[in-house]
Amino acid sequence: MDAHSITSTRRNVMTGTLGLAAAAATLTAQPAEAAKKGKVAAERSGGNYVTSADGTEIFYKDWGPKDAQPIVFHHGWPLSSDDWDAQMIFFLDKGFRVVAHDRRGHGRSAQVSGGHDMDHYAADTAAVANHLDLRNAVHVGHSTGGGEATRYVARHGKGRVSKLVLIGAVPPLMLKTPANPGGIPIEVFDGLRATLAANRSQFYTDFPSGPFYGFNRPGATLQESTVRNWWRQGMAGGINAHYLGIKAFSETDFTEDLKVIDVPALVLHGEDDQIVPVADSAVLSSKLLKRATLKIYKGLPHGMATTHADIVNADILSFING
Repeated sequence: MDAHSITSTRRNVMTGTLGLAAAAATLTAQPAEAAKKGKVAAERSGGNYVTSADGTEIFYKDWGPKDAQPIVFHHGWPLSSDDWDAQMIFFLDKGFRVVAHDRRGHGRSAQVSGGHDMDHYAADTAAVANHLDLRNAVHVGHSTGGGEATRYVARHGKGRVSKLVLIGAVPPLMLKTPANPGGIPIEVFDGLRATLAANRSQFYTDFPSGPFYGFNRPGATLQESTVRNWWRQGMAGGINAHYLGIKAFSETDFTEDLKVIDVPALVLHGEDDQIVPVADSAVLSSKLLKRATLKIYKGLPHGMATTHADIVNADILSFING
């Protein structure tokens, strides 16, 4: 898909970009340190929390038998672990242990000022995985969550990860640069930041109503409940984390992370992904990964894990059991 053909939604929201999450600002504590020191989990109403060394409280869900193989889900921007409902209930029913967390600044996790970058996101994931002592885990990441999962597996997953699944994921690099001429121009991401800052609530209505799920395509049926759920998840997080996250998912280069990952990887992508164009993401990532299987779904959108959960779930299950 030609990045220059990106059009705007009916509210002039610049699209052809994302559905991800992550980005900018550094905390005084080093991310790797935060992962190692991930502290005590505190019981809260509705779930569990792990407190990182820098004081950031990360909300997580942990369902199923504790001795079953774990599947860890990494959500996209600007959503939460709730976006994995269709997957978590499916794999829970298949006997797996399912785990998902809300990224810092998203959902029920702490709305901290800084650390909204991929290094901290991966370290926060490690804090959860270490606290739960997850081993032989399958990590599944969508969009920005695919970047988070990639960095976690590459830098923290040794001896703990068995497989990796990327769905509509942002790696290797979204941004157009001299080394990545097929990427998306910085002006598109600047437009997203401006639209987010101007009216976040309206943006979080227009984005899922249009390109995210492909509801802007001729003949598509708008699913109002899906749009409302997207809006609900987005508005639960902090605008600061979402604003800074745009830099993280668009400008982080995962090339070296992909090269060092040696576990089997399944790379799934919709051919009609208007957010993360397939040619500059999944196609390239599958060539950088040592043991990748690439599957592109004709006509499916960025949010296919929701709109076509039955197809995606079946393929992930087959990959895990294979």
